[in-house]
Amino acid sequence: MIKNITMMRLLQNFPFLLILACHHLSLHMIHAQTQDSCSSNTNLENLKSQIHFDTSSLNCNPVWTSEQFILRYSQAGPSLWNFVLSGPNTNSYIAMGFSPNGRMVGSSAVVGWVASGGIPNMKRYFLGGQTPSQVLVDQGDLQILGNTSSVFSDSSRIYVAFQLVTTQPSQRLVYAVGDSNNPAPSAPSFRLTQHRTMVAIRLNYASGQGSQTKAPYSNLKRAHGILNMIGWGILIPIGAIVARYLKHLDSLWFYMHTGIQSLGFILGLSGVIAGVVLDNRIDANVGRHKGLGVTILVFGFLQVLAFLARPSIDAKARKYWNWYHHNIGRLMILFAIVNIFYGIHLAKAGRSWNGGYGFILGLFVTIVVILEFRKLQKK
Repeated sequence: MIKNITMMRLLQNFPFLLILACHHLSLHMIHAQTQDSCSSNTNLENLKSQIHFDTSSLNCNPVWTSEQFILRYSQAGPSLWNFVLSGPNTNSYIAMGFSPNGRMVGSSAVVGWVASGGIPNMKRYFLGGQTPSQVLVDQGDLQILGNTSSVFSDSSRIYVAFQLVTTQPSQRLVYAVGDSNNPAPSAPSFRLTQHRTMVAIRLNYASGQGSQTKAPYSNLKRAHGILNMIGWGILIPIGAIVARYLKHLDSLWFYMHTGIQSLGFILGLSGVIAGVVLDNRIDANVGRHKGLGVTILVFGFLQVLAFLARPSIDAKARKYWNWYHHNIGRLMILFAIVNIFYGIHLAKAGRSWNGGYGFILGLFVTIVVILEFRKLQKK
């Protein structure tokens, strides 16, 4: 009887106990999420035994909110600066680069990670290019006091603390986080793998104000992508649809077809020129993208030549010309679609670009299926 009464009381109080447990869990989660923030330096105070310089007067700046990067810094002497960079420990590295021009290439960076087994590591790198062979370990113009540097992890975050010998650090800073799918740098080469994402920040050390800077040549990159997408990836397919399904409009279809294709070729050619200029300025490692682009451009010029040298309708060579013109056009459209999606991937433009162009292609496919079905019905 007593056991039944006890059980009934537990059941009656279960909602209250559940609310109490959830409240306790939420407080624990909030504490875990806010234990390292610029609004409270409590966590850093608890970790000062692992940092080998004074942390009492560090300025704090949430330099990269989307990746939860926090930078703390202070001037420790006429030619000495303290830095503590922290970010989520994703089983990869976090990096901070001091750039002469706001670009990652040409920067000297400090990279920290905690290897498997909890072994901390920190290395200097000179980012001479975008290929692994151009990223040089223990190179660059950063002079770091090795005996005061430390790397450690705590509460799912990684901390990189170092002292930089300089009268004034560069205000143009770049941050990067490694891809957890790639191995961390290891001896003897300590090769740095491709970062998952990066950001460029301009920091005013006196005021502590930081602002995200525009990616170098971002307008040129956008122009290159938009011109190629509209020219090769939208207008050229529309012109092909007009040629196949609107021939019942007498000669109007021909003028529509040549007009749309000409505009698409001009815009696509402009996009290729923008890409060549961009490649000369940023020295990007995009060989496949360039190769596909050159192939598409050659196909475009072949179509222009085909238009200029087309035989009359009743000529014997007309059927061979049709085969050439149609298949080169189809290959050009196929290569263009592939290269547009590949370009979006290389630019890390995000899902919105993939989704937007994918929607346009889906619309094209739907229209073609409907028109092809009607064409078969007429036969």
